[in-house]
Amino acid sequence: MNTTRQKREIPGTVPFDGTQARKGYALNKMCFSFNSAANREEFLRDEDAYCAQYGLNEEQREAIRNRNVLQLIAAGGNAYYLAKFAGIFGLDMQDIGAQQTGVSKDEFRAKLVKAGE
Repeated sequence: MNTTRQKREIPGTVPFDGTQARKGYALNKMCFSFNSAANREEFLRDEDAYCAQYGLNEEQREAIRNRNVLQLIAAGGNAYYLAKFAGIFGLDMQDIGAQQTGVSKDEFRAKLVKAGE
């Protein structure tokens, strides 16, 4: 039996697989910490120190500074954990989806409605 799996490439996407999970462990752990209001407040007081506390690498810190979901995903971020980060700034999953697809939130919402028809 062949236990080697080929990676399925999907143009324009970064599949969240074991490699990405390991790469983004610190980032996702930090984002999970935002379940706590005290942690969200601590992050807002000193983002860089908070990122250092979780051991984020420079690629992840740059993506955090840029508030760029695509960079965060490339740096190992999982969309569901990133939603906790985005929530600090009043963003929701539709905002994230819009950024991922390069359209406005209203355009993204319209695509969702049309897909559901």
